[in-house]
Amino acid sequence: MKTAQEKLKSNYEENKHICVGLDPDKLKIPSSLLTSDDPVFQFNKEIIDATKDLALGYKLNFAFFESEGIKGIETLYKTIEYIGDNHFIIGDAKRGDIGNTAEKYAHSLFNEFKVDASTLHPYMGFDSIEPFLNYHEKLNFILVLTSNPGAADFEKVRISNDKFLYQEVLTKVLSWNKHKNLGIVFGATQISELEGNVSSFEGLPVLLPGVGAQGGSLEDVVRLFIKYKNNNFIINSSRGIIYKSNGNDFAEQARIELSKLNQAVAENKI
Repeated sequence: MKTAQEKLKSNYEENKHICVGLDPDKLKIPSSLLTSDDPVFQFNKEIIDATKDLALGYKLNFAFFESEGIKGIETLYKTIEYIGDNHFIIGDAKRGDIGNTAEKYAHSLFNEFKVDASTLHPYMGFDSIEPFLNYHEKLNFILVLTSNPGAADFEKVRISNDKFLYQEVLTKVLSWNKHKNLGIVFGATQISELEGNVSSFEGLPVLLPGVGAQGGSLEDVVRLFIKYKNNNFIINSSRGIIYKSNGNDFAEQARIELSKLNQAVAENKI
């Protein structure tokens, strides 16, 4: 079985950079699916079938599954199993605790759900990250600068004349990356900050949310990474792909939208 790092490398070699975010909401999926025994799984299944040959992988937002209780967790298991071992899967749960709690979170994500990567927030420091680092063949994306307006509340606080808090987080991530299994989350909506820091990423895989519905520009992001000769980036698109249509053609339209995004990446890498 390939490691998470090997899966990413294979995708980059095929010029795949778009991750499909699975944020399934029963209030938004086509009403025709609601008669199914598991409407959310049926929705995920059809999206996966339509996109699996074009996508870098899938980011499963755990909140959309956990909010449905036991049924939602069962759907999460089924979705991960259906995606299979050949695709890169991010378990977007944004964990960040210490001690035995962090160890259990890491065990849950990597041994129970068997995802390739986690998302983590670093507010509690290295000991909240360390248990995840012990899984050398997995990846962990640390929140550095997020795409939401509230990023300014803490992440953009200036901690010295020439440094913001998010830049200190980046520095720490680089120092913690002994096993080459750390990456970062950097919002695509933060394009000026991205340009000012991309040369400092030192080969870290970069997960970029915020393209599409949140207003981030795919073209600007791709051009910037290519300008700095950095091919190690993942652009996540959730609502822009999976809810491109709310009709019975939702899967077909998701595939068309993903194809357009792939084409845009290819054109802007030239």
